[in-house]
Amino acid sequence: MDTPAPGAAQDARRYDIEGLVKELGDIPVVTEMGVVRRKSRDFFWYSPLLNKQLHGKSADIIVEPRNEDDIVRTVAACVKRRIPITPRAGATGNYGQAVPLEGGVLLDMNNLRDMELARPGVARLGAGARMHEVDAMLRPKGWELRMHPSTKRMATIGGFVAGGSGGIGSVTYGGLREHGNILSARIVTTEDKPRVLELRGDAAQKVNRAYGTTGIITSLEMPLAPAWPWVELIVAFDDFFGAFQVGQEAALADGIVKKLMTPILWPIPSYFRNIRSHCPDGKSILIAMIAEPSLESFKTLLAGRGTITLERPFDESPGQEPLYEYTWNHTTLQLLKVDRTVTYLQCLYPHDRLLECVKKMHEMFPDEVLHHLEFIRFGGRLTCSSLPIVRYTTPERLNEIIALHEANGVFIANPHVYTLEDGSRHKRADADQLGFKHEIDPYGLLNPGKMREFVSKHP
Repeated sequence: MDTPAPGAAQDARRYDIEGLVKELGDIPVVTEMGVVRRKSRDFFWYSPLLNKQLHGKSADIIVEPRNEDDIVRTVAACVKRRIPITPRAGATGNYGQAVPLEGGVLLDMNNLRDMELARPGVARLGAGARMHEVDAMLRPKGWELRMHPSTKRMATIGGFVAGGSGGIGSVTYGGLREHGNILSARIVTTEDKPRVLELRGDAAQKVNRAYGTTGIITSLEMPLAPAWPWVELIVAFDDFFGAFQVGQEAALADGIVKKLMTPILWPIPSYFRNIRSHCPDGKSILIAMIAEPSLESFKTLLAGRGTITLERPFDESPGQEPLYEYTWNHTTLQLLKVDRTVTYLQCLYPHDRLLECVKKMHEMFPDEVLHHLEFIRFGGRLTCSSLPIVRYTTPERLNEIIALHEANGVFIANPHVYTLEDGSRHKRADADQLGFKHEIDPYGLLNPGKMREFVSKHP
């Protein structure tokens, strides 16, 4: 795992960058290498393995298209010169999705920020639209995005679809892979004559979590949810499994409208500096987001089994820190602020042995793997995703921990690798995505090196 990623990527002479710039004309570019190198990174440093493998990888130039026409022009010019293209927006990914392994063009999508309510319950969004700005636009109209990552304030909708899987809201709606959670994706192909395609319904899954290897997303149609007045809660428990039980019951209670249900094992809350006063010593906690009309029902379900230490209206305005920034992979970030030696895993528990598996993993790694769980819907059933904190020692021990999870029925999407296949629960690229890439990216110019199984049939 410690072998360097492929591609020297720093020798701009292997690509005709000067000719590219001339052909692009008035399309904005950035050539100052300090900026190029900085924007060629994402949050791969969460992984001590990726931090070594991807160190120093960089594009040769940044292109900043203003619209879809600029993208088509850029792609045509790159295909002509066989210059790789790596799409990038908020760069909030954690495993090098936006890191160019073979140099070339870093395609900055942040200017594509169009947002509109296409019809009730459906938003049409440019790939570079920031997700917190989308919700700010939608809420006065009575709508909000169904789900978002914990990096919502930085993340773009295109980056979320290209590199994410689910997040806050998945306790109700499941992940992006669930039927109906992406309505359509508009993409540009990297052929000699680039095409603009609209992938509707399940066809849009060809670009979901493909790291930009199967087309450059320019816009998306996303289904929406009613915009409830949310209430954030921290509930303290004597025992982690008490927090688990209440979280599970609330997640299963279809009459309680919720957006987040996260049990967190002590001592993780001891690292939460800004909310530490609401996290009693030795207590595991449950972080929840409940719609205000369901708050009474949630408290009735709680029935005194835990103590509410914080209850407040949801507020993600500037200067505020919503509680979702202590959940999902923001939990890892909160600990990394204090202890740079920790890392994490990405787990999916089997729905039919959920409690049994959680208890077994806790008993197997009582101090080495610290659990926080995210209740989610997966294929219509309730289960837990988890991004546990791992006290890192060596690559060998990390791989052993992964193998022990998998041997006990816990699926691992390995966040310490940069290829689609190795980071997948199934250890392979989706066949539809692989075949689609051959169709729309025949020369393998889109984010090369990230889909290991792809071999171009063209010179």
